Amino acid sequence: MPKLVILDRDGVINYDSDEYIKSPCEWKAIPGSLEAISRLNQAGYRVVVASNQSGLGRGLFTLDELHQIHQKMYKELSEMGGTIEAIFFCPHSPNEDCQCRKPRPGLFYDIAKRLGIALMNVWAVGDSLRDLQAARAAGAKPILVRTGKGLRTLSGNMAGFEDVPVYDDLAAVVDNFLE
Repeated sequence: MPKLVILDRDGVINYDSDEYIKSPCEWKAIPGSLEAISRLNQAGYRVVVASNQSGLGRGLFTLDELHQIHQKMYKELSEMGGTIEAIFFCPHSPNEDCQCRKPRPGLFYDIAKRLGIALMNVWAVGDSLRDLQAARAAGAKPILVRTGKGLRTLSGNMAGFEDVPVYDDLAAVVDNFLE
């Protein structure tokens, strides 16, 4: 079984915003999330991020600004003794009909190809139905957290995903995962 966990970014690692996270000062870690990633690393797990970043395609922020946001995340995570091996993101707006924008599984296929692994037993943590759909379509095992859009997701149509494990946040996922 590959020791890999795939995380969505906004709503799982950091607070989400309907106005998008457009700059490093808007990026704020959800309490316990960075520590949870560090604990996964210490247990021998590789961690990667798969994230829709349509703010790029919408012109709300630049690629340089996105890199600055990720640098802040890497820096804060390294202070906790953790690391994210890679960040895979879809830069397209919803109307571009790409294969990488979740709920399509393109980002997950890209992760599998670049890391040379099958996703069959890989957990993928997200806060939205499209995260769950993309993970399952790629053969990964979806997990839903209540942070971010998670509560909204739970109150919506979860048809076909009733069996997905649900946790309060990433720290609770990792608590259960490492038991």
